[in-house]
Amino acid sequence: MITVEMKPARRRRGRWLWSRQKIVAVFSYRYDQHLVPDLMANLDPIVDGWVAYDDRASDGIFSSEPERRRALIGAAHEAGADWVLAMDPDERLENAVASRIGRLVSGSRHVAWGFRCREMYTPASYRVDGSWGRKMQHRLFGAYHPDRYRSKDLHGAWFPDDMGFRLKDSGLNLYHLKMIEPKRRAARRDLYNRLDPDRRLQQIGYDYLVDEAGMILEGVPAGRGYFPAHADDGGLWMADLSVNRRD
Repeated sequence: MITVEMKPARRRRGRWLWSRQKIVAVFSYRYDQHLVPDLMANLDPIVDGWVAYDDRASDGIFSSEPERRRALIGAAHEAGADWVLAMDPDERLENAVASRIGRLVSGSRHVAWGFRCREMYTPASYRVDGSWGRKMQHRLFGAYHPDRYRSKDLHGAWFPDDMGFRLKDSGLNLYHLKMIEPKRRAARRDLYNRLDPDRRLQQIGYDYLVDEAGMILEGVPAGRGYFPAHADDGGLWMADLSVNRRD
């Protein structure tokens, strides 16, 4: 089920006065529904509305990611979005995005803005060794008609290559909370190994998600925090494959 909520037009912090671009956040939820209120609080100063896909009625351990994304992009397009901000309930943008969003959306819409994906290992620190410190997610992009959307089954981009978007680095952080709890790291590995056992969709595979060799953590820098503060509940936030294991 799709829910669309748009705010009344008003000036928003960080917008240049001549920028009237409508930014719509999109996300889906299932096992992580309880994280949605904090996500919405995080995005409230940034977006003009949001589109949510309620996936709780789905069968199986993981529903079609491309189908969910196509539906969200279509609903945002119908709602009159100029820009789409794609998020997950377990993600938070740094507070500074609110004051810089006007600059990001004031130019051409043929751009996909990237955010530094920070894999949190505590509510206040993230991993930076090796590839962990180089992760980038392009999540803010010009809205487009859903008929143009194409993606592989997992780990695909929110937009096709032939959209011609220029990939740019915003220099801002996207904090991913799922990796804070060790059992979620293992559950994430197990889920993706189930969904992609031959590593067709990610050559590196998924065992690296629990490999702590050479791990280096860095604290969230002063002035680059996120809101609301996160207090981890220790839950799984995804399907529990242990109950489906065969002897």
